Amino acid sequence: MELFPPIPLAEWRDTKETLHRFGQVVGKIRLAATARRNHWWNVPFHLTGRGITTRPMGQIDGNPVFTIDFDFVDHQLVLATLDGSSTSFPLLGQSVASFHDKTLAALASLGVRAEIRVPRPYDLPDTARPFAEDTEHATYDPVQANRYWQVLSQVALVLEEFAAGYSGKASPVHHFWHSLDIAHSRFSERHIDQPPQVDPVTREAYSRELVSFGFWFGDDTLGEPAFYSYTAPEPAELTREPLTPTSAHWVARNAGHLAVLPYAAARAESDPRAAVLAFYESAYQAGAGRAGWDIARLASPGGITDPQLVRPGG
Repeated sequence: MELFPPIPLAEWRDTKETLHRFGQVVGKIRLAATARRNHWWNVPFHLTGRGITTRPMGQIDGNPVFTIDFDFVDHQLVLATLDGSSTSFPLLGQSVASFHDKTLAALASLGVRAEIRVPRPYDLPDTARPFAEDTEHATYDPVQANRYWQVLSQVALVLEEFAAGYSGKASPVHHFWHSLDIAHSRFSERHIDQPPQVDPVTREAYSRELVSFGFWFGDDTLGEPAFYSYTAPEPAELTREPLTPTSAHWVARNAGHLAVLPYAAARAESDPRAAVLAFYESAYQAGAGRAGWDIARLASPGGITDPQLVRPGG
């Protein structure tokens, strides 16, 4: 299979908008049914051999242990409990409203009392509209949904390879249903004091200094898929630092800047995987260097932290 197959935003925007809201329905169930982890690490999805999964949840809230998986091969939502019971329904032909209702009904049939505390989209244009009333978003192209999962799976492995080079506190490689991106973050020990008015989601996500790396499928402000990185808080003169390859560049975003490597530019490189790894490394050197991290001490070449093993012949 081709590495980084094409996925132009314009060709699957309608399916993406529907899938994004499907993911938020399931993600909000996961949010309520899992033990809270630092930086919201309990909330995102993870990749499987057929799609994406919540991983096991429940138990702490009185529910049986259960999972919800998107199967982008047979195009089903699969819901299962630890006792082996399962049920599913097709993703094709669903609006957000019908998906919401079928998901809750399927969980109820398994003895799971699902809770969605705020049953509306998060940080999307229709945030005031309940999921149960959204019949507008109802496009599901199986080919494009399968391509979305293929790209996520390939990018996840590149991020896992890159993540191996850091020995400090770091997030898993995970898929956020909030913004439909896949990301990995490296943290320093520096605590960030934020103004009292900052919302709780942001406060927890950015309570420590970090450099984050990821990929997303494009949006209204950046209309193409791209690999990205940012440093938070952003150190002074970050954008003076060079990025690799030459097609990578700094982009103003909100109150700061993103390092961006367009997906199409990465695909055009003679070795796309190596280009993406080089991009992430250049963005890390830029952010961590400007922020004053001890880059040498935090390195783990090839995923190895023991100095003896790092040496030739070790």
